[in-house]
Amino acid sequence: RVQLVESGGGSVQAQGSLRLSCVVFGAPESMYAMAWFRQPPGKRREGVAFIDSSDVTTYVDSVGGRFTISRVNAKNTLYLQMNTLKPEDTAMYYCAGSFARSTLNWFDPNRYGYWGQGTQVTVSS
Repeated sequence: RVQLVESGGGSVQAQGSLRLSCVVFGAPESMYAMAWFRQPPGKRREGVAFIDSSDVTTYVDSVGGRFTISRVNAKNTLYLQMNTLKPEDTAMYYCAGSFARSTLNWFDPNRYGYWGQGTQVTVSS
């Protein structure tokens, strides 16, 4: 079965950097769409960054210019490079993926049928 496993979270001071990884296991082919979501404590899950099979990317405004999403299909791995981190970036970060195209918004969680278990990112001021 398909599994997504995130790693790379941790605690860092403001202005620091982290790189999250998400490895896809058991996939019969590369996923068409992949994304990173995050859920701050007590808040709703929100889309952060999206990438499709043509490496087209989209970012939520709050992380534009600071975060970079990328993927290496040969390694079945998705990355999120996070620079200039802020305390408001503190959240549980999840990777998500879908094999199918969809008319749903890139950051609609219903677009993705596969999710990782999450990795915690904590940014202190």
